[in-house]
Amino acid sequence: MSGFFRADLRQRAEELVTLYPRPRSATIPLLHLVQEQEGYLSEAGIEAVAALTETTPAEVRGTASFYDMFHLEPVGRYHVGVCTNVACLLAGGAEMLEHVESTLGCAAGGRSADGLFSVEESECLADCNLAPCVQVNYRYVRTRTPEEFDVLVEDLRSGRREHDIPPHGTHSRVKRQGGLRAPKDEVAAERARARDARAQRDAAREETT
Repeated sequence: MSGFFRADLRQRAEELVTLYPRPRSATIPLLHLVQEQEGYLSEAGIEAVAALTETTPAEVRGTASFYDMFHLEPVGRYHVGVCTNVACLLAGGAEMLEHVESTLGCAAGGRSADGLFSVEESECLADCNLAPCVQVNYRYVRTRTPEEFDVLVEDLRSGRREHDIPPHGTHSRVKRQGGLRAPKDEVAAERARARDARAQRDAAREETT
């Protein structure tokens, strides 16, 4: 890891890797940890995940680029998504997006001059009964009018919404309490035996071909 993760996240990263029989299976949850620390997937973060999962940065980047919630470039502390799919479009989604862009001073795909906000034009956000749907850091904010959005922006700027909208990258404030309970040395020994068994099977197959 080369000291990439801060202390509390380093412990969580190490615990995540132990949950899976193969380290590479921890790639996605580890990427969420990088984004929690950095706000996006920095090159150093991608390299740290590659080292932990025994893969390459190219493999990690390929996985990350498949998912919309991972960002390979910096985004704002508050990442605003506005749905313009059919239901929201009919309810004023395009007009809401235009207002958001104007209010924050940046077009969809960009960041505000102060770096506090970024904007994304989203596909269906699954809140069609309260269209047009707006999310901030993937949390529903239920701001259906330009006036409601303006109030939200003021609340975010003042810090009044920190309790329910943490900075971008914080996937969840509820930390995992379950998961692997067996002693780590027993788990390591069992997985070593499994690796040895696979190696023996592979060697046997090569001898017969």
